[in-house]
This record gives sequence, C-alpha cells and structure tokens, in this order.
Amino acid sequence: MDGDTFRIADERGRVLFLDFYASWCEPCKLELPLVEAWSRAHPDAAVVPVDVGEERSIAAAFARRYRLQNVALDPNDSARPLFAVEGLPTIVVIDRTGFIRAKWEGLNPAIAVAMSNALSSFDPSASSGQAKLKMTRSGR
Repeated sequence: MDGDTFRIADERGRVLFLDFYASWCEPCKLELPLVEAWSRAHPDAAVVPVDVGEERSIAAAFARRYRLQNVALDPNDSARPLFAVEGLPTIVVIDRTGFIRAKWEGLNPAIAVAMSNALSSFDPSASSGQAKLKMTRSGR
C-alpha cells in the first residue's frame, strides 16, 4: 500500500506466502495476527497480506488496526482468480523458483505450524525458528 507495485517475480529466491483477506472477513481477523507473528519471527520468508476488493482508505485503516506489514492492495479483486482463491482467508505458498506449492483455505488456528513446515520443505536452507538438536552417542 506504499504506492509501489508488488511483483511476485521480485520475491524469487524466497518462499512467498500470499495471505488473501478482507476487513469484513471475521475468520481473517483471527488468523491475520497469527500469520503476522509468524512473519516477524521468520524474516527469511516473504509474507504478503493481500487486501482484496476494498478501497485504499478501508484497507489502510484495517492494516493499521492489525499492525499488518507489507500489505498489497487489490481493490479490483483481480488477483484472487489468478490463484483460484475462492474463500477468505486463503494463503497461497509459492516456492523459491516461483511455483505454487500449497494453498490453505479457511481459518487454521495452527497456521504457524503449517507455514513453518512449508518453509522448511520448500527452502531447506531457511531457519525454521525451531531449535536444532545435536544427536550424540553415549559412551564415546
């Protein structure tokens, strides 16, 4: 919403999570804070909330209220058909090479786990935010 055009191609090399939502969507209001918290803890991934079908003023007020970062505004709702997004919220996962690898529709209280799993699956070099355990053999 800062005026620059968002291009998926600019995110190549990182796992990209497009989080489609609208301010009137009650499940979105529950899931967005979970996604934003995960995003802040995983700077190696690109998370882009996509406000669909709303005017800039409505989208901006909602983004401020929910402290959303890097919001892409789609006032004409033209991006949803490109990704076959039917309901909200929906997260589309795009791998480092630009291929759609997953799509999750509806409220998922465990969305952070799903996002962490996708990040580690589609970008093994990315830190998953989880502690790594070193296995040792006893007696040696």
